Amino acid sequence: MTGRFDSRGQGRHAEASTKAIVFVVEDDISMRRSLTNLFQSVGLEVVAFGSAREMLQSTMPDVTSCLVLDVRLPGLSGLDYQTELARLNIHIPIIFITGHGDIAMTVRAMKGGAVDFLSKPFRDQELLDAVVAATERDRKRRESQRTVANLKSLFETLSPREQAVMKLVATGLMNKQVAAELGLAEITVKIYRGHVMKKMRARSLADLIRMSETLGISANHTEQTQV
Repeated sequence: MTGRFDSRGQGRHAEASTKAIVFVVEDDISMRRSLTNLFQSVGLEVVAFGSAREMLQSTMPDVTSCLVLDVRLPGLSGLDYQTELARLNIHIPIIFITGHGDIAMTVRAMKGGAVDFLSKPFRDQELLDAVVAATERDRKRRESQRTVANLKSLFETLSPREQAVMKLVATGLMNKQVAAELGLAEITVKIYRGHVMKKMRARSLADLIRMSETLGISANHTEQTQV
């Protein structure tokens, strides 16, 4: 794998597989091979690296994934790599493994969002369970991102006036109240509201409110919308 690690956590080439990938960063060759064999034995796709820098310099496919990361590594340590990934806005779930862990390391890793912190020797099933939890977390995060992206695309198809109506309707205001806020006739608000429901593909008011909450949009009732 060549190229640079994308700072958004997305590969620079088309997604090659829909299967979840387990990335492994482990400098011990025998341990790296053992982990690879373990994950492959249960049908997981594995990409292994000998150092954090090696992974950073690689182009990563944009698929559901997790990272099994050794704490003690040459150069950039596992904990420092976790910090670097966060700085780069790369949100891959991490499972730490170590033969020399302590409470301070565990606390730092978990505060940084790690899924688990396993001390060697650990049971195979313990690690596999952690991988399942990590990939499920990543899958849900990606689904949430896709949902938000789709809603944003729909919201952008609304005219400025329709967006204003949606924001006010989502706060629970009745058509008459929305009309007063925007200086419109109530029948005009009803028309705009119908357009909003159709364009946003909302099946009900409750559905539209959930969409607004997901998008994080709100309306300032004291603001006479200038559109």
